[in-house]
Amino acid sequence: MLSTRAKSLKPSPTLAISAMEKTLKAKGIDVAGFGAGEPDFPTPDHIKEAAIKAINDNFTRYTPATGTDELKDAVMDKFKRDNGLSYTREEVIITCGGKHALFNLFQAILDDGDEVIIPVPYWVSYPAMVELCGGKPVFLETYEEDEFEIDVKRLKSLVNPRTKAIVLNYPSNPAGSVYSTKTLEEVGKIAVEKNLLIISDEIYEKIAYEGYNHISIASIDEKVKERTIICHGVSKTYSMTGWRIGFAAGNKDIIKAMGNIQSQSTSNPTSISQVAALAALTGPQEPVKQMVAEFLKRRDYIVRELNAIPDIKCFNPKGAFYVFPNFSSALGKKHGDKMINSSTSLTEVLLESYHVAVVPGVEFGKEGYLRLSFATSMDVIEKGLKRIKEAISSLK
Repeated sequence: MLSTRAKSLKPSPTLAISAMEKTLKAKGIDVAGFGAGEPDFPTPDHIKEAAIKAINDNFTRYTPATGTDELKDAVMDKFKRDNGLSYTREEVIITCGGKHALFNLFQAILDDGDEVIIPVPYWVSYPAMVELCGGKPVFLETYEEDEFEIDVKRLKSLVNPRTKAIVLNYPSNPAGSVYSTKTLEEVGKIAVEKNLLIISDEIYEKIAYEGYNHISIASIDEKVKERTIICHGVSKTYSMTGWRIGFAAGNKDIIKAMGNIQSQSTSNPTSISQVAALAALTGPQEPVKQMVAEFLKRRDYIVRELNAIPDIKCFNPKGAFYVFPNFSSALGKKHGDKMINSSTSLTEVLLESYHVAVVPGVEFGKEGYLRLSFATSMDVIEKGLKRIKEAISSLK
């Protein structure tokens, strides 16, 4: 009864881990959860108040399928203010979350067999989305010792006549790595020379540390901008994951196609959430700064403590709220009678025996790694790291 596509698709592993964590907690088990990719801070009050006013004002009906003009204008102002980029309303779409923007985009640009280059490690949903849209994900390895920067020669070797696009995600999920201006310039040059689209997922732009100033690849030059679709949203920056508002900006023909797809699938993003997103983008930004300052404290602690575990290495992220430590030294060891032969089996031991929820690195394309979100309290972080240390010391 099911389509071949549906049979081959597995659920998001990050959401699956979060569901398992909630199930255990419902049974009264104290779980230290590092799985969820969402800020643990409440949505700022002025954003919630704007939504409440929208309800009281009966702003509860359909909006244009691609979003309200007011929110599009706020998105345009954001790109001008933060990135020096100018867009028109026809070059902007509001979507039902950042993930929806990406899915609409892949639907709009991919024909069967088209290839999309995805740097590794990658966010878990990129390959699945490409495959759902008939495309073929092609993986570009990057390495921790190079700070997960793209090797341009390796990138060029993967380009062929079927290559349609390259995906960039920075600051990245799962590693928190970023790209240098030189790398962005070189990737942009290749895209122009080879007639490739650049899909630039910049949703973690504002969650950055140590003076890192985000540079959108679309701002490199006009030719690169013409080939770039920026996918973004309010979920991470404003702690609005459940509000489901994303946005994208770029070539008006691609944006129009995305809008047509959206009009035949979800119709408009939630009217109330659009008002909330408008308040987020145009209102006080101090809550964002406060949240990032707290994330920085957590990052410094979790990186230090993970690197203190014998034979464990942890890359120091420059953005986002994840660490992606290398646990390869644990592979080949045993926990009791259970052989640790993968990041998945290590994850199972941590969850079942130590009640720590993490996501296996293999889901991001990197075996031997684990992803831990530090978008949780210091109490949970301290407790979870203590349990992880106990788990690793128990392996034989």
